[in-house]
Amino acid sequence: MTTLLSVSIALLAGLLMTRAFKKLKLPAVTAYLIAGVLIGPYCIGALGVEGLGFNSHDAVSRLSLISEVALGFIAFSIGNEFRLEELKKTGKQAFVIGIFQALVATLFVDLALFIVHIIMPDKLSISQLITLGAIATATAPAATLMVVRQYKAKGPLTSLLLPIVALDDAVGLVVFAVSFGIAKTIVSGSVDLISIIINPLVEIVCSLGLGAVMGYFLMQLEKMFNSNTNRLNMTIAFVFLTASLSMLDFHIGALHISFSSLLVCMMLGTVFCNICPLSHDLMGATDKWTSPLFALFFVISGAELELGVFADGAIVFIGIVYIVFRSLGKYFGSYASAKMVKCEPSICKYLGITLLPQAGVALGMCTTAMQLGVEGNLIRNITLFAVLIYELFGPLFTRQALTAAGDIKPIPDHVKERRNTKLQEAKNR
Repeated sequence: MTTLLSVSIALLAGLLMTRAFKKLKLPAVTAYLIAGVLIGPYCIGALGVEGLGFNSHDAVSRLSLISEVALGFIAFSIGNEFRLEELKKTGKQAFVIGIFQALVATLFVDLALFIVHIIMPDKLSISQLITLGAIATATAPAATLMVVRQYKAKGPLTSLLLPIVALDDAVGLVVFAVSFGIAKTIVSGSVDLISIIINPLVEIVCSLGLGAVMGYFLMQLEKMFNSNTNRLNMTIAFVFLTASLSMLDFHIGALHISFSSLLVCMMLGTVFCNICPLSHDLMGATDKWTSPLFALFFVISGAELELGVFADGAIVFIGIVYIVFRSLGKYFGSYASAKMVKCEPSICKYLGITLLPQAGVALGMCTTAMQLGVEGNLIRNITLFAVLIYELFGPLFTRQALTAAGDIKPIPDHVKERRNTKLQEAKNR
C-alpha cells in the first residue's frame, strides 16, 4: 500500500508541477524533476510521513523497477529514429559528430581536471580525473526525447540529434571502459587488458546482437495478430522482456558477458521500425501508453538527486570545473565536427547545447567507479552534483536551442484563439 501511495503521489506531484511551471514556459521535464526534489528525502520526505513522499533514498530505490522499464521504452523510442531511409541522409553526419563531440568532451574535462590535480593533488588523483573525463561523454537520452515530444520538435536539428544521442551512449561505454581500466591499473598497479579492451567491445556486440534477435522475433510474433491492439500489447511485452534480459550478467573464464539495456532496447526499436510495416502506427500508440511512465521516471529521478553534495566545498569546486569544461567540450566538439561534415549553420550553432543533459548513463558509470574504493566516493559525488545541475537546466537549454534552430514552431494565432474559445465555452457551461 505504501509503495502504491508513493507512486500515485509522485505522479500527481509531477503533473501539478507542470501547471505551476506553465506560466514560466519551462519544459515539463524540469517540472517533474523539481517535483521529485520536493517530495524527496530533503524536503517533504524529511517530515517522515509514510507515503506522503520519499523519506529516504532506500524508499526511492524501491521504485527502481519503474526506472528500468522507463529507460527501456526511452531507448526503444530512440531506436525508432534509426530508420534506414533517414540514415541515408544523416547517417554519416551523426556518426562523425557522435564520436567526435564525445571525445572532445573527455579531452576538455581531462585537461581541466589535470590542472585542478596540480593545484590540489590531495583532493583529486589522476585515476579520479581520468574516470570523470570518461563519464563526461554520456548524454541523457531521456530528457532530450521528452523535450522533443513535448514541443513536437521537427526539423534538421532534431533529425540529427536523436541518432547522435543514441550513438553517444555506445561511444561513452567504450571510452569509460578503457579509461576506467587505466584508472584501476593506476590504483592497483596491475594491468588487465581484458577489462580495458575486450570486455567493453564484447558488451557492445552482445547488446546489439541481443536487441537485433529480439526485434526479429517481435516482428515474427506480431504476424500472428490482426488487431493493432494485440500488436501493441505484444510490443509492450517485448520491451519488458528485452529490458529484463539485458540485466543478465555472467562470466566465461576471464571474459565478462554483460549488456547495456539502453543499447539492447535501442537495437530492438531499430530492427522493429525497419522491418515492420506497421511500426509508425504502433510506435505512436506506444508513445501514448508510456507518457505517465516517463513522467513518473523523471519525478523519481528528481527524488534521487543528492542535495547533500553541496555541503562539501571541494566537490562543488571540482563539480563546477567538470560542468563548465564538459559543456565547452560538447559545444565546440559538436560545432567543429558539424562544420567538417557540412551541416547547416543552425545545426552547427545549436547542436552542442542540446547535448548537455546528463543522467542515467553517467550515474551507471559512477556506480561502476565505486570499485575504486575510497577514490570512487569523490567520483560519485561530483557526478551527482553535475547530474543535479544538468537535469534541472539541460532540458531548458535544449528547448531554447531547438526553438532558435526553428525545430520548435510557435503555436499559430488561430490555434490559440480556438483553444481560448473552447476554454471560455467550458467555463460558461
